Amino acid sequence: MSPDCKLKWILMLVFFPLFLFGQAKEAPILFNNPSFEDLPKAGQTPSGWYDCGPQGESAPDIQPGSFEVTKKASNGNTYLGLVVRATETWESVAQRLSRPLEANQCYEFSLDLARSDIYMSPLSNSNITGKVNFVSPCKLRIWGGNGYCDRYELLYESQLITHMRWLTYNVRMSPKKGNYAYIILEAYYKTPILFAENGNVLVDNLTPIRKVVCGPEKMPDPKPKVVEKGPDPKPTPQTKPSPGKIAANTRPDSPKTNPVVATADEKMERTTVRKGKIYRLEKVYFDSNKFDIKPESEPELDALFKFLSENPDIMVEVGGHTNNKMWPNETFANELSTNRAKAVADWLVNKGIEAARVQYKGYGWKYPIEPNTTEAGKKKNQRVEVKILTING
Repeated sequence: MSPDCKLKWILMLVFFPLFLFGQAKEAPILFNNPSFEDLPKAGQTPSGWYDCGPQGESAPDIQPGSFEVTKKASNGNTYLGLVVRATETWESVAQRLSRPLEANQCYEFSLDLARSDIYMSPLSNSNITGKVNFVSPCKLRIWGGNGYCDRYELLYESQLITHMRWLTYNVRMSPKKGNYAYIILEAYYKTPILFAENGNVLVDNLTPIRKVVCGPEKMPDPKPKVVEKGPDPKPTPQTKPSPGKIAANTRPDSPKTNPVVATADEKMERTTVRKGKIYRLEKVYFDSNKFDIKPESEPELDALFKFLSENPDIMVEVGGHTNNKMWPNETFANELSTNRAKAVADWLVNKGIEAARVQYKGYGWKYPIEPNTTEAGKKKNQRVEVKILTING
């Protein structure tokens, strides 16, 4: 073998594994200035972003500090403020991505959204004098295109942003019409059930866009419960759940630990709780696809509030779960479960529980406890749970 041929084989042996590794783990697509960091200023697009609003209207704002907006940033020091107007105009920003989104590929990233309860601004092109509070809820839309303001394909649309607390949204996108080198973030209100009103949405903390596997084609079966081997326990008499009790539930969060097993009518009491234990709020109710707590949920929530009031050293996580009825809209499932968990957490905080003691998280359809093949199974999977995070602080 000639020296040149030997050199080629050596180079191939050295660099081919690196090539395979690079193919397996594709670098994420990066945003320029993903946290909208800049000097706070009204009508000024943050560095790295391009104003795509209509001519004659002001540009988006670098908040806080303008129009009486005082909310602290979710990440860093500043964030993006977008408004919609009763004149049927709205604000948007765009930028060129570090690498194009490819057609028929699936991508995910997250961002933080909120609404300010104060956004006082004068109206342009209007006979109304003085300032108006741009406080109505609106949506966030994300477009793909091949120019700064090219809205070629709608890739994502959020629910109405009604909450004033920063909430993380998981964005899942899959371009169908082409490859897109540009992305647009747009405040929006105009759907068949919404009217043009003055509103705002705040945006912060965009994460890198990562390519993910599309699917799954169907919902996975629930994970089997781990059964510990040992002597058969003595039979115990069966009792019906009593009103107002919080039934315990298990979820295999980690394969390293066995699920916590408890009787169906076990109360949440100091003598029974331990770190990691999960309780199902069986009598907390919501209307279909909504997250407003129904009045008949009060007794169940009161029981939880009483327990937390009597045990101030315990911290909990409220977890929201859905079934697969909204498949394949995973984004909506995650948002709905998160908003339901947040609704319960907010109820507790408004009653007097310290906010630092109540976390919340939406799990979408990731953790079914029954097969999603029957209406009864789907009803059980759509649930709210409480997990003990810490005891004794």
